[in-house]
Amino acid sequence: MVLPKGLARFNRVVTNRINKYVVNWAPGFGMLIHKGRKSGKEYRTPLNVFRTNDGFVVALTYGPDTDWVKNVLAAGSCTVVTRRRNYRVHSPELVHDESRQAMPIPVRQFLGLLNVDDFLLLKRD
Repeated sequence: MVLPKGLARFNRVVTNRINKYVVNWAPGFGMLIHKGRKSGKEYRTPLNVFRTNDGFVVALTYGPDTDWVKNVLAAGSCTVVTRRRNYRVHSPELVHDESRQAMPIPVRQFLGLLNVDDFLLLKRD
């Protein structure tokens, strides 16, 4: 089960406007800067993002078919802003992992309640 599209619209209009102030300092938050695959326009998407040994992982709580995921996959790279630092990332990889091993344990448990099993792995330069 991924979160409903109505909630995604609400988050885009309301929550994302608030989160853009949190992503620079709060652990587990980040801003993904990517280009539209058709428009070429720059987009900034606030997300929960977690470090891995060689980059970052993002839980796809709305599934792998969201526009921002498609944009990152098409471009092959993007920028992650977290804790006041910019990271150029590349080689995006969709992963289906029911054990959620790349996520911190408390997050893993929460995602299990939501049945979120899809993730985007991003490698750091």
